[in-house]
Amino acid sequence: MSAPASRESALRTRFAGLDMAGPVVLLSGCVGFGEEYTRVAGFSNADVGGICLKGTTLEPRLGNDPHRVYETPAGMLNAIGLQNPGTRAVVERILPELDLEETRFIANISGSTLEEYVEVARLFDASPIAAVEINISCPNVKAGGASFGNYPEMSARVVEAVRAVTGKPLITKLSPNQTDIAENARRCIEAGSDGLSVINTLTGMAVDLESRSPVLGNRQGGLSGPAIKPLALLKVHQVHEVAGPHGIPILGQGGITTAEDALEFIVAGATAVGVGTALFYDPLVVPRINDGIHEYLTRHGFASVHDLVGTLAPTE
Repeated sequence: MSAPASRESALRTRFAGLDMAGPVVLLSGCVGFGEEYTRVAGFSNADVGGICLKGTTLEPRLGNDPHRVYETPAGMLNAIGLQNPGTRAVVERILPELDLEETRFIANISGSTLEEYVEVARLFDASPIAAVEINISCPNVKAGGASFGNYPEMSARVVEAVRAVTGKPLITKLSPNQTDIAENARRCIEAGSDGLSVINTLTGMAVDLESRSPVLGNRQGGLSGPAIKPLALLKVHQVHEVAGPHGIPILGQGGITTAEDALEFIVAGATAVGVGTALFYDPLVVPRINDGIHEYLTRHGFASVHDLVGTLAPTE
């Protein structure tokens, strides 16, 4: 191993066929359709390896009834319900407004039926989007996502159907709310997934004691933030044991707020790391994470992020 020549070369990442400036990806649902954080003073997409756009369905969705967001100890519950203007509006109105040379923009697609996933993927395939992330694991909608993502056979059917209509890199977002995430990952890889996002949010709820009623209008929502990090790390490690031998990269996510968090995910098997909830209270966290990753690589003599992926020491 030799020390990296520069911060730029050390952080450059290749994920599922995408050349990215760095390993940090902004997660779906946390930055709208990519334009929200450009209004924050000091923010630059140059620090970002990729941006996953807001979850998109074929037709427009208003989302769930309020309340939709609730802060929890060391985390956040959200039940937005995939509010979005529909795929055609995203492709025809939103994508032309983005500077697609700044970073890698990744569509996040969802559906209530197999046919809907296919049509959304087909429309994005004809767009300049860099890749497609298949959301088969959304815990805050009443139909579709969660049920597809909790069963390996159904997950594989979605991936296979989407693979048939797009040549773009496919990333499948896996649910932690299932019995065997490694088996699900294996089936998705066999069905044609080029990468895996691990993990989506955990299912949770909050109760208003005075009214003795659920806080969230949807009753349940997705729990994110530092509270889920230990579980997310384990799931990344478990999936890496299946995906690693096939050369399938993992976008590790779940409670990452510091460079140390990101590095733990990379050591556990993630090629890239996703930041979401942390952006709500620290919009400029990405360059600080990148600085910390580069400092660690330099200190330990790694030439690039890729040299660190999956280097967790085996147990005896």
